[in-house]
Amino acid sequence: MSKLNILFIINPISGGKNKLKIPALIDAHLDRTKFNPNFAFTEYVGHAAEIAEEAANKNFDVIVAVGGDGTINEVAAKVMQQNKILGVLPFGSGNGLARFLKIPMNTVKAINVINKCKVSVIDTATFNEKCFFNMAGMGFDAHISSVFAGNKSRGLSGYVKLGLQEMFSYKPQTYQITVDGKEYSRKAFVISVANSSQYGNNAHISPKASVTDGLLDVCIVKEFPLYKIPVLAYQMLRLKTDNSNMVEIIKGKNIHISRIKEDAIHIDGEPYFMGKEIAVTVNPLSLNIITPDYEA
Repeated sequence: MSKLNILFIINPISGGKNKLKIPALIDAHLDRTKFNPNFAFTEYVGHAAEIAEEAANKNFDVIVAVGGDGTINEVAAKVMQQNKILGVLPFGSGNGLARFLKIPMNTVKAINVINKCKVSVIDTATFNEKCFFNMAGMGFDAHISSVFAGNKSRGLSGYVKLGLQEMFSYKPQTYQITVDGKEYSRKAFVISVANSSQYGNNAHISPKASVTDGLLDVCIVKEFPLYKIPVLAYQMLRLKTDNSNMVEIIKGKNIHISRIKEDAIHIDGEPYFMGKEIAVTVNPLSLNIITPDYEA
């Protein structure tokens, strides 16, 4: 059996964690009877996508994103286009998709998952034609993502601190939402379109989401008094938002969202700016990814 050519694309700043020793760790634990390893470090935003596209067009069979959901997004979009196989070593702030797929946070254990090379096929989606794999959305979380991008204090604690600071001044907006032809008008603090169940750090906005059902979950976090923040946080950590009176979840394939103005959005946690009209579609079973055994 011939060996698979595998490329590890390493984001050196994701999650605020030093990754200079990662190649040596991979060398020590990767199954060399199965893989020929190569390594590349990203140097700027978008570089992971450039490296992945070049690798996918060459003779690499497996391309591994070493980073968080943003790094996965850049790499997976190119892997999917060329029908290659994605691997993940989680090193982000939240690691939403990796946690959902039960990919270990321990690097050696995650390398062992790659060694077993069990390939699953999962759904992906587009947000105004931009691919996402875990979560995309607008509202307060997109606002925070935009502000957080310029914050040097990366990680969960920095995110929470910034969120609490911004929450007192943020005003919910009214959105017109169409899901598979049915129309809704909602005043919302957050609208998240979920492929997997969680943002990251085991905070689940849509506990029953699946990456293999051909559906997306439109999660509408309603306007609520600030004193209920601990209640919502508890519900998200305990997988109870599907029974929450603060969260409405609508499943569908084709989604259109209209808002009152151009504003921030996020794609897999990375901030962008988009117009008033947002079209979202699911692409069923379109990404090959190495996973441990899990229930999607």
